[in-house]
Amino acid sequence: MSPVDPRAPYDDDNIFARILRGELPCSKVYEDEWVLAFHDIAPVADVHVLVVPKGKYVSWDDFSQRAAPDEIAGFVRAVGAIARDMGLVDGGYRLINNVGPHGGQLVPHLHVHLLGGRVMGPMLDRNWTAG
Repeated sequence: MSPVDPRAPYDDDNIFARILRGELPCSKVYEDEWVLAFHDIAPVADVHVLVVPKGKYVSWDDFSQRAAPDEIAGFVRAVGAIARDMGLVDGGYRLINNVGPHGGQLVPHLHVHLLGGRVMGPMLDRNWTAG
C-alpha cells in the first residue's frame, strides 16, 4: 500500500468503506450510528481494535474540518465506550491515528487504532529522529 495524501478526495473503494457497506467481513466488537469497530486482522497488541467513523472522511484533519459536532462527539464517545467495554481503562491503553505519508497512514479512511491488554513500552523507538 502507498501512503495516503490526507488532502486527497475520499476513495469509495477503500477497504474500510467496503467493510462499512458489508462487502467485506470483519470481526465486529461495537457498532452505533456513528462508528463501526472491529478487530485488526494483524494485531500488534493483545487488544487491537480499529474504530472507523461511518462518514466519508480521509483523515483526522478532514474529519476535524468537515464533520458535524454530533459526529465528532459520537466518534470520541464510542472510542471511550469500546475501551471501557473491553476492560482497558484500569490498565491503560493507547490510541493511534496516522495522518498522511509522514504519519504512516495507509488506508484513506479515518480510523483510530485502540491498543491494550499489555504494557507497550515507549511510543517511539529511542533511535528515531525527526529529521
